[in-house]
Amino acid sequence: MLKSSRTAEVILSALPYIQKFRDKIFVIKYGGAAQIDEKLKNNFARDIVLLQIVGIKVVLVHGGGKTINSFLDRLDIKSEFIDGLRVTDANTMEVVEMALSGLVNKEITSMLNKHGARAIGVSGKDDNMLRAKVMDNGKYGFVGDITSVDDRLINSLLDDGLIPVIAPIAIGENYESYNINADLCASAIASKLKASKVIFLSDIRGVLDKESNLIGKLDKDSIETLKKDGTISGGMIPKVDACLECIQNGVGAAHIIDGKIPHSLLLEIFTDEGIGSIIK
Repeated sequence: MLKSSRTAEVILSALPYIQKFRDKIFVIKYGGAAQIDEKLKNNFARDIVLLQIVGIKVVLVHGGGKTINSFLDRLDIKSEFIDGLRVTDANTMEVVEMALSGLVNKEITSMLNKHGARAIGVSGKDDNMLRAKVMDNGKYGFVGDITSVDDRLINSLLDDGLIPVIAPIAIGENYESYNINADLCASAIASKLKASKVIFLSDIRGVLDKESNLIGKLDKDSIETLKKDGTISGGMIPKVDACLECIQNGVGAAHIIDGKIPHSLLLEIFTDEGIGSIIK
C-alpha cells in the first residue's frame, strides 16, 4: 500500500507541469548514446509518446554520425573533421543525405510509431523548409549555415497531431544539399517556432564546474563568466552558444541533458529538480 501511495504521489507531482506545458512546442535534439543503445532508444520513444499524449507538441531533430561513419567506412571514404565538423565533399554529401534522410530518419519515425506515437519523417529539404549557405567560404565543403526556416510544414504537421522527425539536411540557392549540424538545426527551428523549450540530448550531464559538479541553472552573464575562466571550453562552447541564441530569439528555456540516463526527458521536464542544465 505504501509503495502504491508513493507511486500516486510521483504521478501527481508531475500534474502542474503537465498542465503548464499542454499545447506548448518542445524542440528536441536527439543524438548520442540515446540514439544507439537499444534500451535507451525504446525508453526515449516511450517518453515521446507520453509527451504527445499529455498534449505537448514535439518537434524532433536528429543526428546520425555513427551511421554516417559506418556507411563511409564500407565505401572506403575517409572522414575528416575540422573544428568538430565533418568535412563534406560531394561524395560524402551523398552518403550523409542517404544515411540521415533515407535510413536514420525512417528508423526513428518507425520506432516512435511502433510505441504508439504519430510521427512522420521529413528532411529539411522538404517544402524548402531549411535554406542554407555554405559555411566559412567552403572551408568544410557542403556544410551549411541555415539562412531561413519555413515553418509552415512543421506547423501543419503539429496541427494534425503529428510529430515531425527532421533530418538536418538543408537546400542551397541552386538546390544543392547541405549538411547541417544537428544542434544548430534544432536551435534554428526552435527559434523560428518560438518554442517553449529546446532540449539537447547528449552524452554529457550538462554544464559542469571545475570540480565536475553539475551547474543546474545558467543565464547569459553566468555563461560569459564561465567562458572567461575556462570552465566552459572546447565542444561545450558551441552547444551553450546555441542555447543562448535560442533564448535571445524568444525560446522559453534551453536544456542540456544526459541521454544515457533512462527517461531523462521525463526527469528533466516533470520534476522540480531536473537532471541537467537549464539556460534561461
